[in-house]
Formats: sequence, C-alpha cells, structure tokens
Amino acid sequence: MALPNCLHLGRETCGNLIIAERREWLVTNGIGGYGCGTVAGLLTRHYHGLLVAALEPPLGRTLMLVKLDETADYGGQRFELGSNRWGDGSLAPTGYVYLETFELEGTIPVWQYALADARLSKRVWMEPGKNTTYVRYSLSRGTQPLRLSLKTFLNYRDHHGGSVMGNWQVWRVEEGIDMVAFGGAVPLHLRGPGQWIPNNEWYRHFDLQLERYRGTGSSEHHFQGATLEMTLEPGQSLTLVASAERDCDPDGEAALQRRREYESRLCDRALGTLGDDERLQQLALAADQFICDRPLSDGTSGQTIMAGYPWFGDWGRDTAISLPGLTLATGRPEIAQTILRTFARYFDQGMMPNLFPDSGMEPDYNTVDAILWYFQGVQGYFEATGDLQLIEELYPALQEVVDWHLRGTRYNIGVDEDGLLYAGEAGVQLTWMDAKIDDWVVTPRQGKAVEINALWYNALEVMVGLAQALGKDETEYRQLAQQTRHGFSRFWYEAGGYCYDLLDGPEGDDARLRPNQIFALSLPQALLTQEQGRSLLGVVGRELLTSYGLRSLSPGDGNYCGEYGGDSWQRDGAYHQGTVWSWLLGPFALAHYKLYGDKALARSFLDPLFDHLWDGAVGSISEIFDGNPPHTPRGCFAQAWSVGELLRVMAQLQD
Repeated sequence: MALPNCLHLGRETCGNLIIAERREWLVTNGIGGYGCGTVAGLLTRHYHGLLVAALEPPLGRTLMLVKLDETADYGGQRFELGSNRWGDGSLAPTGYVYLETFELEGTIPVWQYALADARLSKRVWMEPGKNTTYVRYSLSRGTQPLRLSLKTFLNYRDHHGGSVMGNWQVWRVEEGIDMVAFGGAVPLHLRGPGQWIPNNEWYRHFDLQLERYRGTGSSEHHFQGATLEMTLEPGQSLTLVASAERDCDPDGEAALQRRREYESRLCDRALGTLGDDERLQQLALAADQFICDRPLSDGTSGQTIMAGYPWFGDWGRDTAISLPGLTLATGRPEIAQTILRTFARYFDQGMMPNLFPDSGMEPDYNTVDAILWYFQGVQGYFEATGDLQLIEELYPALQEVVDWHLRGTRYNIGVDEDGLLYAGEAGVQLTWMDAKIDDWVVTPRQGKAVEINALWYNALEVMVGLAQALGKDETEYRQLAQQTRHGFSRFWYEAGGYCYDLLDGPEGDDARLRPNQIFALSLPQALLTQEQGRSLLGVVGRELLTSYGLRSLSPGDGNYCGEYGGDSWQRDGAYHQGTVWSWLLGPFALAHYKLYGDKALARSFLDPLFDHLWDGAVGSISEIFDGNPPHTPRGCFAQAWSVGELLRVMAQLQD
C-alpha cells in the first residue's frame, strides 16, 4: 500500500522558531543507529545528528555526521538554508525562514524550501541494517540552475555528549571524501557527485537549549571537515551519503526506492490488524523504529526493542511491555517469536534481565515485573498465532519462573502466605517506578505492589491456559491463582474507593493515589468487581487522567511535582511524583471499555495522542509529559511502550 502522508506542517509552523525547534524528526536503521534533529534545523540536544552509528550493535552509538548547512545560489540571490544558535544567543544563519513545508513520507522527513520561484526539497533516511544515512536534495521546481553548497559538520563521540577535539585526517577518494577523527576511530565515508572541497575548521559553541534545560551542558563544538558543491538543473537531484561502512551504495535513487518498498511492506503487514487508517499506519512505521537486531554472545542472531530515543538502550521491562503492540498489533508475530526466544536465554533464578547484557557484562536482574510482563507477551503471541511449538519450547522455563517465585529469589521476591507476591529490600527499586539518585530511592515500593500482584495473578492464569493447550495438568496453577485472587481483595481501600498502591511495606499499607492499580482492570484477568472497578476508574479519571496519559501521583498529594525539568536530581525527583506517562493511557481506555462496553467512547480517550503525532518527534509518541497543563512533552521524544500500548489497545478497540 502507499506510505502514509498524513503529517504535514506548513509555514505557520516551520517559520515560527519557537515551534519549529521543538518539533523533531527521527530515522533509524534497525541495528541501533539513528539520526534525529529539529524541523528548524537547529541543534538543541547532544543527540542531534544525521548519522549516529551503532558501532557495537545495537549500542556503541557514536555521533559521526552532525549536520549539513546548505547554501543555495539561484537567480542572482543567495539563500543560506542552515540554522544555528550560538553560545552568545545569536542566530546565524536563519534558514528556517525559507522553509515552506515539513512532512513525513512514511518515516522519511521531507523539507521543502521556497527560493523565489524555485522549490528545493530535502529528504533524510537510513539504510536498514547499515550505519548509513542518505540526504537527498531535489530541485523540483525552477526556471534556472541552482548552485548548491553543503558544509559537513562532524564529530566522533558517544551520543550522550562530550565534544572530541580530535586530530582529524581528511582525504579525497573516488566519488567523495574519507575522514577519521584519530587513530583507531572508525572512518566516516562521505559520498556524492560534485566537487568535494576539504576543510579543516572547528566551529565552537553551538548552543544546545534542551541540554541546558536538562542540566547536561549548554554548548559544544563540531568539525567542519569538507564542503560538497554541485549545480542542479530543474528536475535534478543530488544525494550525499554518510556511512561508517566502506561498501555503502552511492546510488541515492535506488536507496530511496529500497526504503520506500521496505516501509510499504510494513504497512501491508499492519493492514489486517489496524486497517487503513493513516494515523495507525504511521504508528506501525514508528513501531518498527524500536525493533533492532541484537547479535548474541554465541554468534546467533537475536532481536530486541530499544526502549526510547534518543538515549535509552534495550531494557527487559520495556521490551516485555511494548512487545505485543510493536509486533503483534502490526502483523509481525515472527519478530515477537524471536524476541521471546532471545530474552528466554537470559532467565536466571526466575527473573529476566532489566538491562540486557553487553559482551563481557553480567546481566542486571533488578526488576520484579519484567518477567511477569513476559508472560503477557507469550499469551498474546499464542493467541495471535496458535504456535504450540514455541509454547512447548518455553513452557519448562516458565514453570521454573513460577517455582522460583514460590520458593523465593533475589531481592526478597517471593509469594507470601496470603498468595500475594512480595518484593524489595532497602535501597533497591524493582518496579517500573524505579527512579533512584545515589542512595535516594524516590518512590520506595518495598512490599506487595498492586500492579505486581495483578501481573502475578495473570501470569498464573496464563500458565493454566498454556498447560491446557499442551495437555498438561493445570491444577497447581489454578489453585495458586485462586489463592492470589483471594489475597488481592486486601488491596481494596474502601475509604477512598480505589486500591492501595502497596501492602505490607516497611511503613504499612500505602494509600497514595497512583495509576498502578489500573492494571487490576485492564489485564486480561480482572481482579475487581464491576462496582469496585467503576469506582476505581472514576477516582483515577478525576485525579490522574490527562489528555496524554495518567499522572504518576495525585495532585492532591504533598509530594506532587507538576513540572519535569532541571538537573538529574530535579528530573528524577519528579519522574514518578506526578509526571504524566503516556503508556498508561492505553490500559485506562481498555479498562473503560471492559467496564462500559463502548469502544467508541473508550477510543475517545486516546484521540489526543494522535494529535500529539504532530508534536514532539513528529510521527511518534513521547515518553512523558508535565503533570500540570498544558502537559508539555518531556523525556524521550519517542518511547517504545508509548507507541506499543497505543497500538495494542487500538487493535483491540477496532469496530
């Protein structure tokens, strides 16, 4: 099918710097590499760059090609199309003023510049499976030739920041330029037709507004290594290729066609579950941006999910939560199968790693819920495929997981006499509310957490169903589930008309109003009566619901933080103390449908997230938002579970 083309911004947005530098774009290559930047073209983050290569896939992410500053000479006029803000606050040049439109063709960002009667377009994409970025310029309209000059700005550093003032070597090769920052660095290969002019100049103090806001720096320096010049006739194109791969394909037209065909196939796969709604097709393409290959230590291939762009890697919890939406809802169960197998290799003492191990590293198992979300992924995969072979393969490992939880495993994780799962010890964060700064545990949840026990109960019910499918005895799991269900009644907080967030903690039961209780309604096996469910949903809706998700703490609580920002202490202190999480909006809508039976009404809660596709990272969903109106997007501009949960729930709420 045709690629979605529903996201279009005109001059009213592109020419307004305050808006245009807040909207960002993202391209990825499926092995952990990416490119991103602002619609306006200014750098505002350490992470902005045209080529951030995954040199140790899917990590080892290294900024190589930062940006291109374009100058066009046309009809006797000179147009500087680049945009930069400098450390003294000045803007030069201000090329965004020539930007007539910005849109996405699938995931390919497209800029259209109006230069007198000429129109110059620019497209950026990456080659799947390669650390290669293409930047293609086309003179789609004009009455004269246009002389285009492209200044290349380079760096060679970890994508989190820190300018490298290297001893760059630059040399000409056939069809381009090769550059290397220092001995032992991976060379950058630039290819493209035209005249290549080597340069050797550092541009200092590019201003980074968002990093200043986050307390992670305010400016950095980049190396201007070469300039490419070429004259375009009307209807002609020029493609600059930037790659960490020596064998990159310089044919921009063929590469663009490959990218379009790749994304068209993704849309075709999603038709059966999501239909032809362009917004959902756009989200299906966004889903693909998080799915990455991950070579395993024994040399076999695996797959994983990047938790969020631009700074997160692959995390066990995020992978398990987002897997059903990113793979099953988009019609790609074979990827779900590979990811389930990949993570099963690392089960240990009934737990799944929170941080996926890199080569030579020990896995970090500091999560109680990742393995419980994994059960939901297995169940969703089986319902979608009926694949008994994989279920039979995984079933012994799942049995062992339950056994470890019954007899007790790391971090005091174990089933108590009331059938509820206890987890935690001083100084450790095990649930998704895991912010910790040095020795400060921001939201200590040691005890019996409400969502952990909803997940535990559902995991036991999954084992009942899998045992039946395999012709095995399910009696033990059925009895355990009944015991947990009975014990879960303790969570009901009659005075508030909702659930305790935590039972049997070091300071007793915790009745603070948090969103975790929503999973007692939204998971396949609900744990509350309809009367309790409607009461809970009403309280959560009045206190925690916003347009973009659920607040992590009620505004009426003395610890509520309505704005997320500042240095790491301030940000992590607000992370789960009122900040809005968009991934929770899907479970809220699903719980509403289960209680009231109206799909259209349930979908209406999700509508604002579709409006958000024009904001933040255009075409994707942000990680978090301020708790206070107008709920400004914060955190990662594209988050796996935000996209995944929206897709999963929309697939279930289709008419």
